[in-house]
Amino acid sequence: MSRAHRRGTGGALLGLLLFAVGILVAALLLRTYTLPSSLLVWQGQGAAEVEFTQDERLLLKRALVGAIRIPTVSFSEQEQNVTALAEIGAYIRKVFPRVFSSSIIKHEVVAEYSHLFAVQGSDRSLRPYMMLAHLDVVPAPPEGWEVPPFSGEERDGYIYGRGALDDKSCVIGVLQALELLLIRDYKPKRSFYIGLGHDEEVSGHEGAMKIVEKLQSRGVKLLFVVDEGLAVLDGVMQGVKRPVALIGTTEKGSITLNLTVNQPPGHSSMPPAETSIGILAAAVSRLERNPMPNMFGEGPEAPMFEQLASEFAFPLNVMMANLWLFSPIISRVLEQTPSSNAIVRTTTAVTIFNSGIKSNVIPPMARATINFRLHPAQTVAEALDIVRNTINDERVEISVLNSFDPLPISPYDESNFGYQTLQRTIHSVFSGAPVAPGVCIGNTDSRHFVNLTDSIYRFSPFTLKSVDLSRIHGLNERISLAGLEQLTQFYFQLIQNADSDKVPVAHRATHEL
Repeated sequence: MSRAHRRGTGGALLGLLLFAVGILVAALLLRTYTLPSSLLVWQGQGAAEVEFTQDERLLLKRALVGAIRIPTVSFSEQEQNVTALAEIGAYIRKVFPRVFSSSIIKHEVVAEYSHLFAVQGSDRSLRPYMMLAHLDVVPAPPEGWEVPPFSGEERDGYIYGRGALDDKSCVIGVLQALELLLIRDYKPKRSFYIGLGHDEEVSGHEGAMKIVEKLQSRGVKLLFVVDEGLAVLDGVMQGVKRPVALIGTTEKGSITLNLTVNQPPGHSSMPPAETSIGILAAAVSRLERNPMPNMFGEGPEAPMFEQLASEFAFPLNVMMANLWLFSPIISRVLEQTPSSNAIVRTTTAVTIFNSGIKSNVIPPMARATINFRLHPAQTVAEALDIVRNTINDERVEISVLNSFDPLPISPYDESNFGYQTLQRTIHSVFSGAPVAPGVCIGNTDSRHFVNLTDSIYRFSPFTLKSVDLSRIHGLNERISLAGLEQLTQFYFQLIQNADSDKVPVAHRATHEL
């Protein structure tokens, strides 16, 4: 082959390659800028906003402060502050008199400390919906807090205290919204329920489950359920230009294991090559050094990023709009921080390690407790197989304390009444914040309601910045007074928006090149 011929062939191949690259770039850009945007224009008139009077603002603040001061702590399923739970039941009766005296509301106490409200609408042909919140909180030792954790102290426009975010603000917000609607003589068209569980932080087996049993015995089927969960995130997602609202359409599953090693005891002066502690430590180390597989794209997390693609700055917007090509890169980036790593895989957390009674005695037994939160595309059985293969040591006994598979994915299409009603309400209350489906990495009481509806949504109606994430179950939990009013506004409008007998319809804009 002549040199000129080789040059001609090479030039043709280069030209073909450049043409292919050009076609690929054009396809990527076309998909990026023709995806439907997050800008929605809703048809018809939306719900009326609540215009707080000064007295109502003051009462709302005092209502949350008073609730925080009641230490409704759940330590375990067997140990709760039942005195405080009884006290908060009496407290909400006093703070929300119209809710408890209205002729259209039936209230009942369930399992001694949970509360169920049935609000009767005027059109009984419409299927009811339900809003959930919970009364109990996790423990809060005072060390490290700027204020006492059960003081409800106000500082610089924030109310501090355990439960300010999780979940007494929602308890107070939903009851206050209903109280305000009753004051304004609003009569709902669609019936609805409010459920306040008393043991959500330790399983919900007595509160939420008993509420479900009561509703099932009455043949109740729900149109949709709204519980705590994801929120409006401001500056939390890297590369996103403005606050975005995520609605949890599923929850991760869970496995809690005990790993136990039994070996002959002995004196520390004559130690064996491996002790029970050493064997167990090696097994735990293998689990930490070999995390569960990255499953990005196999669950509902991919649609979340795709729907928010237009909110990312270039070049992330191109990558998010074309996950079919870029998902390996995106998934590796998400692995780098604990909060985003929890989206892409089943997480492994060593939470308890017990062994030994004396410094010169080799203990016969060592035990560790491990908690796994399952990616929506992975089952309990699949995760357990990986654990056994990773540990690969017959001396380590594996016992399952409790487990459940990830929750079913609730629909989030344009024909679903619950999701679209939530989206419309969020857009109204949170200044048009774009909405996308997401994965709730924690567990909520709503998981017990899967037999009553296929539309379960987990959304906490407040804005969270990066610095706020560690406050939930952590130190210096707080909510701003403006955020508390906005949260109440959300429930106030949601109740009105849910009174429609038609799915809300919106016009979604498209991008142009």
